[in-house]
Amino acid sequence: MANYKVHPTSVLSPDVELADDVEIGPYCLIQGKVKIGKGTYVEGHVTLGSRYGILEIGANNHFCPGAVIGGAPQDISYKNEPTSLIIGNNNMFREFTTVNLATSKGDKKTEVGDNCYFMAYTHVGHDCKLGNNVILANNTHLGGHCEIADGVFIGGMSALNQFTKVGKMAFIAGSSIVNKDVIPFCRAQGTYATIRATNKIGLARKGYDRAEVMNVHKAIRIIIMGSHTVEEGIQRIQEECTMSPNIEYFINFIRSSKRGIAVDRSPKNWQEDE
Repeated sequence: MANYKVHPTSVLSPDVELADDVEIGPYCLIQGKVKIGKGTYVEGHVTLGSRYGILEIGANNHFCPGAVIGGAPQDISYKNEPTSLIIGNNNMFREFTTVNLATSKGDKKTEVGDNCYFMAYTHVGHDCKLGNNVILANNTHLGGHCEIADGVFIGGMSALNQFTKVGKMAFIAGSSIVNKDVIPFCRAQGTYATIRATNKIGLARKGYDRAEVMNVHKAIRIIIMGSHTVEEGIQRIQEECTMSPNIEYFINFIRSSKRGIAVDRSPKNWQEDE
């Protein structure tokens, strides 16, 4: 016998699959091919899924009132293809969060990892890829095809252009407009956002030892400061920094950037933090 609870005022299509300990509150609409993992709590007035898409939700997620998850992509090229939204475990979607299905232009998947927190009125566009432990503060919006790596925090009322990438453990201050890639381990801010400092506090809180924090800090300074080219900066990093997995990831991120990195090399733009 199934061990889940569905309020009698909610409407579920025949294709919906609920695992044990799922709870669906009042006045929810769950339609299309939707699969919800165990322990997930859907509060009242939540919309999950769509007629044509595929929505897979992991375990122990929480959806607050007004959230619309798995709706059609906001792209005029979308013609009701059976694209997907895949959500991991232990995520929080606060009031009026929206996360869209993918289009058919890439791998046909929008993806959200584990342990993410989406504050009220945040938006994740079609085809976005979010890692684990990502936090979007209130009214932050991601355009289509954005890639947000593990441990990223984006402050409230920020907006990211489509196809923008943010490297892991980056911090983007509130009210920023991001139109270029934000390198890992940094703090960025502004309209348009540029790198302002190393995210030393964030790295320390996540258990990075001081030697590695300073190693990463040195690599960021090499890329941000001076008049050299990016490749010249990478060569200096390889010569002057300790080659750790973090530094290798940092270099690979920069080399893979297609939009260019968010850099303003004016000395007044750099903040020497603690």
